[in-house]
Amino acid sequence: MRNRSPLISVLAAMAVVLTALGVSLSGFTTPAWSAPAAATEGCGKAPTLTSGTHTITSSGQTRSYILRVPANYDQNHPYRLVFGMHWLGGTANDVDSGGTDGYNWSYYGLRRLADSAGNGTIFVAPQGINNGWANTNGQDVTLVDDMLKQLEGGLCVDTGQVFSAGFSYGAAMSYALACARPTVFRAVAVYSGANLSGCNGGTQPVAYMGLHGVNDNVLPISSGRALRDQFVRNNGCTPQNPPEPASGSHTHIITAYSGCTAGHPVVWAAFDGGHDPGPIDSGGSGWQTWTSGVVWNFITQFNSSTTAASTDR
Repeated sequence: MRNRSPLISVLAAMAVVLTALGVSLSGFTTPAWSAPAAATEGCGKAPTLTSGTHTITSSGQTRSYILRVPANYDQNHPYRLVFGMHWLGGTANDVDSGGTDGYNWSYYGLRRLADSAGNGTIFVAPQGINNGWANTNGQDVTLVDDMLKQLEGGLCVDTGQVFSAGFSYGAAMSYALACARPTVFRAVAVYSGANLSGCNGGTQPVAYMGLHGVNDNVLPISSGRALRDQFVRNNGCTPQNPPEPASGSHTHIITAYSGCTAGHPVVWAAFDGGHDPGPIDSGGSGWQTWTSGVVWNFITQFNSSTTAASTDR
């Protein structure tokens, strides 16, 4: 099992059903969206940040994050940037290391897929206060603002391809970022989320993917639906009640909403399982979950044309 907090690990182990694949991964296709972007101050310069643990002062506190820079980093190439948010009781190291599944599950399996694709992605895992994301007085959103300033100053980042993905409390934080920073984050992936970190703003469109288990007894699926429906409205999508698998059906169902404004899709993935970012289909084991692939597919549909000239955000 992946390295999670003891409570979540026990509940997830009880609730997760080994499922047969309900929708083929190849069947989930999306168009490539282009967005305006600007190269950051760090482009065209030798990097001032390297892979490893870094500290930063934010809201008068010393905070930390783990950074993963591509091995073949090119200072003239603007890179996609993905934040990986940990769960309650989890740590930045859990997200970065992948826990007991190691590299295969690092950043919810996205780092492995980025490396396999060979197109380069910068990953960063912030550490929450008390291993959570209460976001008191917006301090965790401010942390992300401060991190972005540091990252964009020290590395070449594509400002049109900044994303956040997180599970449970980390999902709540990713949702909070979509609410508060809709012009900064291109899209978010919310694994088993609820409104726990607040939603300052929350009226503008952001590309949104939600994943939730129908048998989640930690954060019920109704919580995930509520987050999803907010961005269905914001993104101008046609309202609907997407089909969800019945308990015991051993399937998952992925629904792409129709009618959304260009560049702001909403995708909902409901599965027969519990509170888990990596449900596994029947016959699978370890890190072999369908969620990594569909989230990676969702993120990589977004393209932007960026030059390596330095410019303000």
